[in-house]
Amino acid sequence: METRTPMIIPESKAFETVEVLWVKHWNDRLFSFAVTRPRSFRFRSGEFIMIGMPVDGKPLVRAYSVCSPAYAEELEFLSIKVEDGPLTSRLQNIQVGDQLYLGRKPTGTLVSEALRPGKRLFLLSTGTGLAPFLSIIRDPDIYERFDDIILTHSVRQVSDLAFYDELLARLKDDPLVEEEAAKQFHYVPTVTREDFHNNVRIDKLIENGTLFVEGTKEFDPENDRIMMCGSMDMIKQFSDYFEGLNFEEGSNAKPGDFVIERAFVG
Repeated sequence: METRTPMIIPESKAFETVEVLWVKHWNDRLFSFAVTRPRSFRFRSGEFIMIGMPVDGKPLVRAYSVCSPAYAEELEFLSIKVEDGPLTSRLQNIQVGDQLYLGRKPTGTLVSEALRPGKRLFLLSTGTGLAPFLSIIRDPDIYERFDDIILTHSVRQVSDLAFYDELLARLKDDPLVEEEAAKQFHYVPTVTREDFHNNVRIDKLIENGTLFVEGTKEFDPENDRIMMCGSMDMIKQFSDYFEGLNFEEGSNAKPGDFVIERAFVG
């Protein structure tokens, strides 16, 4: 059996060097991977960081939301596979033991500190926009800040529902949030191009009331808070929608009623 020599990358002053711990391919379009966490690395659940590898002798990096909660011992990421993508065409072939570049400064607005206090937290995601919310829902602090956390994940095909079993079980085996998630976490997946029990886009989940698994069947600026991550079309649509309902966009400098990750939308 032929063995493969792990990829070793040149050192860089601008980036940490981390080792790939595991890789999981969900389908031919989506994969997850985890890397070692440097001892000095600190981040808030929901933030993103630059990840990459050397191409033509220079680091090629892209922004990736961290899927792990802030206390995790490893850093987990979720990525699409793009055949001709400068980075993802290479990144999708990584194996355990390979090295990658990791940025030194995580940042982002999909953090609880960018929201005013509230009762219900809605996490609206499409595709790999699920990633920062995987971090947030595994953070014990979020269950102290909100009574209910409702996550919706809209994808085209059933196999794109990464972490479906774990989310459906309400994080049953998570030692830090299992008890809280069983009572407060609600998962509303939807698939737009294959048969599924929810077979509509997020706006229809709102219209038909499916998204509102707890409480009133409409959004309330007084008590509801929203985070959004995913396609640019979805972000634009719902930013306009919530502003029309008198929700104010928040930021790290000024907490509001809803937040988006502007680094991914232009």
